[in-house]
Amino acid sequence: MPVDTTKHAESGGSDQEVDEKTLRRAVGASMIGNATEWYDYGVYAYLTAEITHNFFPNAGNAATLLVYAVSFVLRPLGGIVWGPIGDRLGRNKVMAMTIILMSVGTALVGFIPSYQSIGVWAPIFLVLLRIVQGFSTGGEYGGAATFMAEYSPDKKRGFWGSFLECGTLLGFSGGLAVVLILRASLSDDAMTSWGWRIPFLIGLPLGLVGLYLRSRMEDTPVFRELQDNEEAEQAATSALKDLFTNYWQPIVRLFLMVVALNIANYTLLTYMPTYMSDSLGISATQSDIVLLIGQLIMVALIWIAGSASDRVGRKPMWWFSLTAMFVLAIPCFWLMGHGMGWAIVGFTVLGLVYLPQLGTISATFPAMFPAHVRYAGMAISYNISTAAFGGTSALVNDWMVGWGGRYMPAYYMMLAMVIGAIGLVKVPETAGRSIRGRGIPGEDPAEEERRERSGIHNVSGIRDVSREFGTRGRRPRREQ
Repeated sequence: MPVDTTKHAESGGSDQEVDEKTLRRAVGASMIGNATEWYDYGVYAYLTAEITHNFFPNAGNAATLLVYAVSFVLRPLGGIVWGPIGDRLGRNKVMAMTIILMSVGTALVGFIPSYQSIGVWAPIFLVLLRIVQGFSTGGEYGGAATFMAEYSPDKKRGFWGSFLECGTLLGFSGGLAVVLILRASLSDDAMTSWGWRIPFLIGLPLGLVGLYLRSRMEDTPVFRELQDNEEAEQAATSALKDLFTNYWQPIVRLFLMVVALNIANYTLLTYMPTYMSDSLGISATQSDIVLLIGQLIMVALIWIAGSASDRVGRKPMWWFSLTAMFVLAIPCFWLMGHGMGWAIVGFTVLGLVYLPQLGTISATFPAMFPAHVRYAGMAISYNISTAAFGGTSALVNDWMVGWGGRYMPAYYMMLAMVIGAIGLVKVPETAGRSIRGRGIPGEDPAEEERRERSGIHNVSGIRDVSREFGTRGRRPRREQ
């Protein structure tokens, strides 16, 4: 049953309106869960040496990186389970569950006895907890991106959505900062013996803060509208059938775009410390400093990428980033091989040209699906691609460096950009367009015209507060 947008316009959408304070709370609730997720993945990657010593003393770093990849295997299953539930029962209910599982799984890693204490049970417990982590994050990211997109005003979805990815970078940076402080404060023996446990234990209070913020939020205006019009999916199985039967094309497109996104993401933000230490001869402390400086610069500037996408469109931002990363990969990796100072320059340049992808995820990806299958569509496609190419990127890069030399990660990144470009070609432009209802945003001109006549452009009814940040701009030109 189509949504009566005219009726909604005449009523002023009062039942869907949220104020600026609620919008900011939605941003915070999404950010904290995302930060908790990536804090865990960052800490694990940054503590590769200590984890290897305590759990795989006879197998080396390869075993630690393999377990890192194993945690991604369960992400698609998590997406298949959590996504349809989120489309049926609501975004916030699932997000409350995933953040509990994530934070508890992270903290319990800090309590596992070492291999020297309990033998083979130590790596077994580690693998089991990483599986729990992967299963829960399979529902977390798709839910957080959908939640953020559906709360944001249509014309400023890129700006507000960029703060979700700010949470990603803050999670990585926070994990790195904790590890860096501990390494500077403790002896090598103390860090290897017990200090490595502290960053994992911090994951629990992070999750509790996120749970508190999310428990105080209503579900998104878009999902509440689906419920009011009896358009929400009534069964998880019907949601999956509808998704794979009618929306397989955006699933494939999103999968290919995420290949580019995640190979770049995990190469730059998780594999880089190992690469700098083993391949470039930069010490662990120096490599941590390089990453921390680059990531903090990215945190400070990511909102610009999101805001720019509201002005010029999502696709131009992605085309720029894919092209720039393809062209600059080799030069930047060459720079990183010439000492710590040039490593900062090379890493930061790659990080900055990556921002137009990272900063527009939550504005671009959820809008590729209609509202009634949005959570499931994004969660499943995103997590299958992430499991195949994101979680394995550190392992693949490490193997390729040993086989073909230190420039192999750059070549791998270049290949990923080509794959992402293939997926991007047929993606409709959705900047400034409504993501309400059961149609794919940007693909139904008749529905778009009807919304224009009704005057409904802001799905959530939130007034445009982005002028406070100096981000007002003209509406992006629509693609024909």
